[in-house]
Amino acid sequence: MKKVVTSFLTVLLAASMLAACSQTASQPGGSGDAGGKKRFAIIFKNTGNPYGEKQMEGFKIAIEETGGEAILKAPDQPTAEAQIQMIEELISQKVDAIAVVANDPEALQPALKKAMDAGIKVLSLDSAVNAQSRMVHINQADPERIGRVQIQAAAEMIGGKGEIAVLSATSQATNQNLWIEWMKKELEDPKYKDMKLVKVAYGDDLRDKSVSETEALLKSYPDLKAIIAPTTVGIAAAGKVLTDKGLKDKVKLTGLGLPSEMAEYIESGVSPWMYLWNPVDVGYLSGYAADALVKGTITGKAGEKFTAGKLGEKEIITDGDGTQIMLGDPFKFDPSNIGEWKQVY
Repeated sequence: MKKVVTSFLTVLLAASMLAACSQTASQPGGSGDAGGKKRFAIIFKNTGNPYGEKQMEGFKIAIEETGGEAILKAPDQPTAEAQIQMIEELISQKVDAIAVVANDPEALQPALKKAMDAGIKVLSLDSAVNAQSRMVHINQADPERIGRVQIQAAAEMIGGKGEIAVLSATSQATNQNLWIEWMKKELEDPKYKDMKLVKVAYGDDLRDKSVSETEALLKSYPDLKAIIAPTTVGIAAAGKVLTDKGLKDKVKLTGLGLPSEMAEYIESGVSPWMYLWNPVDVGYLSGYAADALVKGTITGKAGEKFTAGKLGEKEIITDGDGTQIMLGDPFKFDPSNIGEWKQVY
């Protein structure tokens, strides 16, 4: 009898192991399929960037609302090589989705295509990768509107006359370059005939380098009337330089900044006004889009719709060769409202 029982248990154990192996082999890639939470990763440009920290915060909130696990990553330096290494690590970890704020629109393509081939859902946000490297892109606002409104602001601040300069992030930043293209197109309007864009400088979204680039602009162009910094790191750095040098009445500052960092410069008049959107919402929308991709609610095709939590229903629209989801229009921050918003982000 003992031998019969032993033989029966042996057969039962073997059958159980065979069934388990069969189930494992039939499962698609992705951590969630193993019975745990789905894992969603976001890769920002670099560490030490308050704007990026807010984006990742919003992403994490959205993923937790949908029941997933958020993985927040950013390299020390804003390089494509560092992001590629992180993408490779995430592929080996078999995450379910990767959202990336690209340091280069083209260089990440091989790694991101490898991720998609492995069954990982890929999207970009804020700074896009090319259409072949993603399923959809999350855009803060209409790039044309962002670019044109900053030239319009600078023109109003300096009375439509004088030299202006742009202090950007990195020379490869997709979003920055697109905004600058629209700035240049806006300047083609005859009403700006007395304004001249003398330089586009790059602070690489690093505070110290942005300070140095601002100082270099002031030295090289002593008649400079305005600086446009479409980067939260750059505009704050420029604000400090102009304040320290007592130039608020000589050189005006506008661009895209965080209210909490720019409040003192707006209140002092160094920057009469600036623009931005809520970076928390950019990350939040990206989190819900990633979740919808993983669940199959959307595939990234134009016309598809999904519900993005508190942001409501969003629709995918065409974006050149690819598609995108738009958050909304840029918001103006000036002395009338900065006191309220500096407490928010």
